[in-house]
Amino acid sequence: MQPRYSHYKKETISADSLNAIRIGAANRSPISGLTHCFYRYPARFSPAFVASAIETLSQHGNVILDPYMGGGTTIIEAMARGRVAIGCDLNSLAVFVTSAKTTLLTEPEVLCVRRWAAEIVPLLSYHTVTEEVAELVCPQRTRNLNLPRARPVKKLIAQALLTLTDLPSDQVRNFARCILLNVAQWALNNRKVAPSLQQVRGRIVSATEDMLSGLNSLSKIMANLGKQHGAPKLIHATAENLPRHTPFTTGTKVDLVITSPPYPGIHILYHRWQVDGRKETPAPYWIADCFDGKGSSYYNFADRKQDAEDDYFTESLRTLKAVRSVMKDDALMIQMIAFSKPRSQLLKYLRNMELAGFQEVRETEHENRVTRFRRVWRAVPGRAWYANLKGQTTSSREVVLIHRAV
Repeated sequence: MQPRYSHYKKETISADSLNAIRIGAANRSPISGLTHCFYRYPARFSPAFVASAIETLSQHGNVILDPYMGGGTTIIEAMARGRVAIGCDLNSLAVFVTSAKTTLLTEPEVLCVRRWAAEIVPLLSYHTVTEEVAELVCPQRTRNLNLPRARPVKKLIAQALLTLTDLPSDQVRNFARCILLNVAQWALNNRKVAPSLQQVRGRIVSATEDMLSGLNSLSKIMANLGKQHGAPKLIHATAENLPRHTPFTTGTKVDLVITSPPYPGIHILYHRWQVDGRKETPAPYWIADCFDGKGSSYYNFADRKQDAEDDYFTESLRTLKAVRSVMKDDALMIQMIAFSKPRSQLLKYLRNMELAGFQEVRETEHENRVTRFRRVWRAVPGRAWYANLKGQTTSSREVVLIHRAV
């Protein structure tokens, strides 16, 4: 059926660019490479998809923005391709993770991390009881980690966190925190069978080497690009406040946006892990030493109630208008998004994009003299085990939307 807004003029981009984006969006390979595997941030998209969009739709030195950056996939890929990367997220955990993924370490700092993993971590014991450990394990920040399968891991992680004071700098300590975040997520989140503490210790050592290897790959790329390509700009704020932050207050304008916004009607736990039968815990913030204090509606633009859809689209429109205000005219915005009710919500979302100052770009097919417009859809890969129990729901498919700022 032809879209409701088909009377608007449809701008086009090259067939080769669209084909590259389609191939990238369809990529179902496990996420790997560079620093992408530091942390499994919810609803992350493929680096191949981001890379295809950056390479075909931008040039060296262009400004790339992700206003809902999550785990920082766009930021990493933009850095690695010599673009100026700017990321924004209202979730402090997203900012922490992306910072850890994009902060390069010196050789002495790398040696410190290796020594910590090889010499200090193996000495951690579940049977060690100290006042410092008891003080660090705040009941509110470690809620539901007192359950049988989680308690030993919680205590081991607490001991590891206490050893970070011996590391020489904030960036080394944050890298080590990210290692512990990675391992604790593996050990606790959606786990049916708890790992032994020996396995957890071993995982810390192996994760350290894997993450240092990924960081080394990114460091080599950045060294080849030259000193003019520095660290990305990361903003901890709602996208609605983007225009109030540097570099936008100094006149910087964005050439390309690549992002995945919150999904209408689909509540994703951006701020919680699920342990021991889907009991929620805010432990990621405890490990990362950043603050949460918000419910799921804060991160999803609306709560779980049936009548919350209007709230989502109201908040979404505010952020989209702000994003448009920091973009150049004719700049492109690439989004990957899913809907709980695609037939109605997609039209509402497209209307929001128009109200914010965007015009959709879609591939045109000519078949029997009839003009057809088609978008790129894909099945959502890597769904959590408890989501798989629900089978193929309407939210199991994502669509790639391409818009031009007008």
